[in-house]
Amino acid sequence: MSTPTEQAQALTPAAVQAAYELIKPYIHLTPLLTCKTLDKIASTPQTAKALIGTPFEGQTPATPKFRFHFKCENLQRIGAFKARGAHHALLRVIEAQGEEELKKRGVITHSSGNHAQALALAASTLNIPAYIVMPEISTPSKIAGTRSHGAEVVFSGSTSVEREAVVAEIQAKTNAILIPPYDDFNIICGQGTTALEMEGQFAEKSSKSLDAVITPVGGGGLNAGVATYFSDKSTRVFGAEPSFQGADDCRRGLLAQDRVEKVSTLTVADGLRTPVGVLNWEVISDKKKVEGVFAVTEEQIKAAMRLVLERMKVVVEPSAVVGLAVCMFDEEFRKRVEEEGGEDGWDVGIVFSGGNTTVEAISKLYS
Repeated sequence: MSTPTEQAQALTPAAVQAAYELIKPYIHLTPLLTCKTLDKIASTPQTAKALIGTPFEGQTPATPKFRFHFKCENLQRIGAFKARGAHHALLRVIEAQGEEELKKRGVITHSSGNHAQALALAASTLNIPAYIVMPEISTPSKIAGTRSHGAEVVFSGSTSVEREAVVAEIQAKTNAILIPPYDDFNIICGQGTTALEMEGQFAEKSSKSLDAVITPVGGGGLNAGVATYFSDKSTRVFGAEPSFQGADDCRRGLLAQDRVEKVSTLTVADGLRTPVGVLNWEVISDKKKVEGVFAVTEEQIKAAMRLVLERMKVVVEPSAVVGLAVCMFDEEFRKRVEEEGGEDGWDVGIVFSGGNTTVEAISKLYS
């Protein structure tokens, strides 16, 4: 079996292109939206008062210029980008194992919700039994969505260690084949097709390339896939995480030059409660592929989400807006845009990773 380093070397733009050709019949081409109101708000310097109590207190606020391009994976099948990786991984397993073998054994995964629904959908589409391990605290709509595709849902604790223990128990009984939620070559290639579409859609409007793309980072599959696709291009790739209760494991790991293996957090960005996977780390820790990962607070996530709901009229989940929150509130990132973008500013692609939330959950956030 190849090492993570060897697998990372095989992660190329061509591999993402091949994944796209395979999954195109099964996914939506999601829109790339703009919003001049959010451009203007993010391009306005923060007040000195807003920086009090932050690492940037006392500094002159940055004056960046943003033009946002929002890749709306909240409008993807099952409401999240995860449909891409799940379909690609399952199709590749069918190629390798044979359809009849998979129908006998089934597939299994663990997820807080979006990958759960994605694999349930892919398995249902391809007539494969699916077992999905979900934390008991998962969003009710995500649980219902997973069950609606015919998957068998089994509950676990909220940490990745607890989830994986339940997966092992079910595999011992069923011999089901694991489709990992993020730490997998085929998952990464599938998620990278988000970048392929984004680049093509932006090219229809502009003769230049996107200056940067920023994605959420949980397990890291989306960020690693996007970075893989843009690895031979001029577009910079960044990651964004919540900081609450150590959810910024990727950012901390990069500072320490060592991957953080365990995370235990109840951040409102429930899709980002997992540590970065081993293979994903190989990609994200390569400065030539990912130029930096930034973290934002719970209040900053909620503020960004409110703007998307109220100004764009787009329904997103908290995990989806961490990239926008970085652009709005992180002075280190904002100063970089100011310095490198100058008067022209940056065209920044932001991946809205999902929209699987509920009216009750949104109400609770802002009560």
